[in-house]
Amino acid sequence: MIKIGTALFEATEQLEREKGISKEVIIDSLCDALVAAYKKHIKVKEAPNVEAILDETTGEIGVFRTKLVVENVEDENLEISLEDAKEIDDEVELEDEVKIEVTPENFGRIAAQAAKQVITQRIREAERNLVLAEFMDKKGTLTTGIIQRVENRNVFVNIGKTDAILPFREQIPGEYYKPGNRIRVFVLNVKETNRMPQVIVSHAHSEIVRELFELEVPEIEDGIVEIKSIAREAGFRTKLAVHSNDPEIDSVGACIGPRGSRIQTIVGELKNEKIDIVRWSEDPVEYIVNALSPARIISVDILADDENAHEALVVVPDDQLSLAIGREGQNVRLAHKLTNWKIDIKSASQAEQAEAARNYEEPAEQPPVEEEIDLPQEDEADEDNKIEEEYGIDEEDVINEIPESETGESSDEE
Repeated sequence: MIKIGTALFEATEQLEREKGISKEVIIDSLCDALVAAYKKHIKVKEAPNVEAILDETTGEIGVFRTKLVVENVEDENLEISLEDAKEIDDEVELEDEVKIEVTPENFGRIAAQAAKQVITQRIREAERNLVLAEFMDKKGTLTTGIIQRVENRNVFVNIGKTDAILPFREQIPGEYYKPGNRIRVFVLNVKETNRMPQVIVSHAHSEIVRELFELEVPEIEDGIVEIKSIAREAGFRTKLAVHSNDPEIDSVGACIGPRGSRIQTIVGELKNEKIDIVRWSEDPVEYIVNALSPARIISVDILADDENAHEALVVVPDDQLSLAIGREGQNVRLAHKLTNWKIDIKSASQAEQAEAARNYEEPAEQPPVEEEIDLPQEDEADEDNKIEEEYGIDEEDVINEIPESETGESSDEE
């Protein structure tokens, strides 16, 4: 047996307090380390019947091999004769198992080195598992940390047992992240790695706004007021659609608070980011009108409302067009994200012009119609007179020149 004293137990208790690693885990790791060192010492890869046993009362640890008591020994590594077993334990019988200490001499230094390596590895694994379990539970929630450093546009934030990464894409545009400052972030994802788990956080996620409102507005936390939808462009503007499950409580007023106290706290946390709180409605027309606030709306025409598309045409006064669209289209873009409706905005004059264009229809080209022209009919007498005048022919002359045979009259009749 190797005497290790009480120092190991004191160290395990300290690790349990500081790192949250249980004493049993460290002791099991030490026993595994001794077994591994023993296998290496005797130059074998497998020794299933070998184990390390720690006596906490005496502070001694040793390596033992379990053998089966038999009459005729065939494998000395697995079996022991009854006679030899009686020397260890007088009460042992055939088919019993006995533990035989096989701790090599001068094994203390080798065991200590192996134990140090394995224990260090197990401590890292235990820490990694603790961090993984803790932040897996925190995934999708808000947490507070301290900015440590900025490297390659990534911000490293200490959030307790590990440093989280705030990627550039999850940062608020234009914000300066100074080391040492406290910051509230949203736990976006937790990735397992060979070393410590990698925690990804966000400072621009829309769920940060939800969490802040849940912290500041008791009605939301109690479920009286419900946040239906959030559309955010971090650092600039956020639109929030809320609904009250109690008709006596104003959802918008509850979020704003007395004299704007609640909303001011949240705006301050978000570095003066503008927040529009609108009432949610089942009626898409009313919902779209609310979402486009503060612009005044003349009319909303639903163009499509089915599973494949949600489209609406919104008409606003001419002087409200720029306000409805917003700077670089921000207002209508946030309204689209908030309502999940495709919104086309036109001024009143543009709508009138479009309506006039739809009402104007050019005449279609008709195929030419052949009309029957009625020419004036001339009497046969007039026609005969024209012929006589044109050719100088008299009717009597024509008759006189006709032979008698052609006239149909015979000379006998004369």
